[in-house]
Amino acid sequence: MSGIPPTLSDSALAASLDGGFTSHHAEVNGTRLHYVDGGSGEPLVLLGGWPQTWWQWHKVMPALARSHRVIAVDLRGMGGSGKPADGYDKKTMAADIRALLRHLGIGAAHLAGHDIGAMVAYAHAANHPEATLKVALLDVPHPDAGWLEMPLIPRPGGPRFLWWFAFNQVEGLPEQLLAGRFRLFLDHLLGEMATAPGQSVDSFSREVYAHAYDTPDAIRAGNAWYRAFAQDIADFGTYAPVPHPLLALGGDRSNHGSLVAVMPSHGTDTKVVRIEDCGHYLPEEQPEAVTEELLRFFA
Repeated sequence: MSGIPPTLSDSALAASLDGGFTSHHAEVNGTRLHYVDGGSGEPLVLLGGWPQTWWQWHKVMPALARSHRVIAVDLRGMGGSGKPADGYDKKTMAADIRALLRHLGIGAAHLAGHDIGAMVAYAHAANHPEATLKVALLDVPHPDAGWLEMPLIPRPGGPRFLWWFAFNQVEGLPEQLLAGRFRLFLDHLLGEMATAPGQSVDSFSREVYAHAYDTPDAIRAGNAWYRAFAQDIADFGTYAPVPHPLLALGGDRSNHGSLVAVMPSHGTDTKVVRIEDCGHYLPEEQPEAVTEELLRFFA
């Protein structure tokens, strides 16, 4: 992004991490992807979610890089990546990742995704099985037909009310309301979704994310991931359960219960693990537990 403070630049952020991480861009699948690359060993691709960037993995990347080549990617529409007019369905975004692997000369990789990134990681396994080794999904599964039944009115005592799923569907208005004041929106979301949000996602990281989403174009692109859910649900209906080993990590104060319910039907070799004392933002709230589970799974 133009005008970003030097301390928040992707190059500076990458260089701040142990593991020899560096920032790069690649023109793939009709868009421009930003990624941060470091470490050595079997390739492990990290895919983040909304409203964050690749930086959401910064607490776990150095430890993972001791045994893996770690490639943390900004998805289409995220952070330093391109923000084209279309292509935000998760099948197309998975094709972006497949093209990036080809660009890097990687035949197959492990994938770990959180939130939107988890949807893309699963779509990669479903559509590019030859390029997928193992897949870890953090706190969110791929959209399925059950998502069409989400209520607009919260039930008293019911599960967390995901009001932003509807808000992000609105055309044009979120950009006008949030541009230049995204930090306020971000702080509210973290307050709802994170355990001890002031400790787990610090002010510096919040500034990284606020800068990444503070323009109308960035807000439009991030919301486009949500506006593609109907297509994602239709695509999911065509997928067979993936044969790759699947690990689902769910926060005990977030989506662990729903993952237990749905993941067995999403694959033929699935395991669901509960991360204790944790909300939605697993890699930042409980980085040690997440690192331990990922290293065990991808070993």
